Amino acid sequence: MRYCFIGAGGIGMAALERYFLSRGARVAGYDRTETELTAELQKEGVEISFDASVDAIPEDMRDPAETTVIYTPAVPADMPWMKFFREGGFKMMKRAEALGIVTRGSEALCFAGTHGKTTTSSMAAHILTVCGVGCNAFLGGELKNYGTNFLLAPSSPYSVIEADEFDRSFHWLSPTVAVITSTDPDHLDIYGTEEAYLESFAHFTELIRPGGTLIVHEGLKLKPRVQEGVKIMTYSRDGGDFHAQYIRRTPGTITFDIVTPRGTIRNVNLGVPVEINIENAVAAAAAVTMTPAFDPVAIREAISTYRGAKRRFEKRYEEPGEQGRVIIDDYGHHPREVASSIASVKALYPGRRLTVAFQPHLYSRTRDFAHDFAEALSMADEVVMLPIYPAREEPIPGVGSEMVLQEVKCSDKSLTEKEKLADTLKSRNFDILLTLGAGDINTLIPEIIEKIKNR
Repeated sequence: MRYCFIGAGGIGMAALERYFLSRGARVAGYDRTETELTAELQKEGVEISFDASVDAIPEDMRDPAETTVIYTPAVPADMPWMKFFREGGFKMMKRAEALGIVTRGSEALCFAGTHGKTTTSSMAAHILTVCGVGCNAFLGGELKNYGTNFLLAPSSPYSVIEADEFDRSFHWLSPTVAVITSTDPDHLDIYGTEEAYLESFAHFTELIRPGGTLIVHEGLKLKPRVQEGVKIMTYSRDGGDFHAQYIRRTPGTITFDIVTPRGTIRNVNLGVPVEINIENAVAAAAAVTMTPAFDPVAIREAISTYRGAKRRFEKRYEEPGEQGRVIIDDYGHHPREVASSIASVKALYPGRRLTVAFQPHLYSRTRDFAHDFAEALSMADEVVMLPIYPAREEPIPGVGSEMVLQEVKCSDKSLTEKEKLADTLKSRNFDILLTLGAGDINTLIPEIIEKIKNR
């Protein structure tokens, strides 16, 4: 088969290109600009053109019976290659549909949920790698263990997929094992109501193959609709078919046992010792436990050597000494994620002054959850808010960071422009700084660190 990628230089697209290359497919494509990544792909065998004219389409990609076109929505519909393929009757699909092809050709472990899916999926991918069977993993964050969001193991029967509910992308997948971590309403600009959001997850459970397994967090509102022959199992930190027990904490460590239907995995040490990762580790271990790759010793080793994904509770700076300042960056952009991140910091650094710098993501999400964001942020000692990061949205009249900040209960709170954040924080009396948001607040951290060092 032949695959032509339009927008071939994107990191998510690159992972698929490498996957199909490993399967012996012919892979070509177009991108607007040459980058280090496109150069790497070309060396690996992807034929990439930077010429948007129809004449630049490779000759062997011009047969609709032989070529599948995979494109990113960022490419304009009137781009010449897109027009040629669409008018020529080629099979065209977005990246999410292409991931569906991957799942149908493998034993697919798919991780869905409002939050937790990046960490649980990347933990599971690391477990399978340590187990020795490997996997082809398509993840939403760059794993610090590997320096990439894509793992390639051509001989492995397993794929690990972060199943994204945005725009119902996860409806293209065909899981062998599906994990659902949470179903707190989100993306209401797409779904409209909580009921529609839950319905989307219910439909996802219908896609699990007969003989497969659904592993769902205890206590969710979700009502699964699995096919006949699909086993439903539960997990949480404290109960369910999979859970933790004998949790022991010392400064900088969390150790516990994981109870599974196939036996107890004892003395599991968290490589990233924050509270929420107890539950994340249980979910990742549960998914692997439901496969022939189950190996308790390897699971224990993998969880202890897991170093996390970038922007998932990532420590970016730490001054020497017990009272040195610390900067932690986290991708949290939903009220429950914000609350969980703040609670984790307070558990790790009890009694120390916490400043949270928060950049809301999307006007619609800020509007829909303003009160919940304010409640979560009120757990901090000080809050500094940035304007809303719009991402794909146009401004909504009357919606801004002020509507959250006015409800925040801590006395030290302020709003600042993005370009002034480093100077604002330089004068603050914090012990721990937590930067939060799914926008570009993380790009400001090097300047923040430099200002603090030179204070």
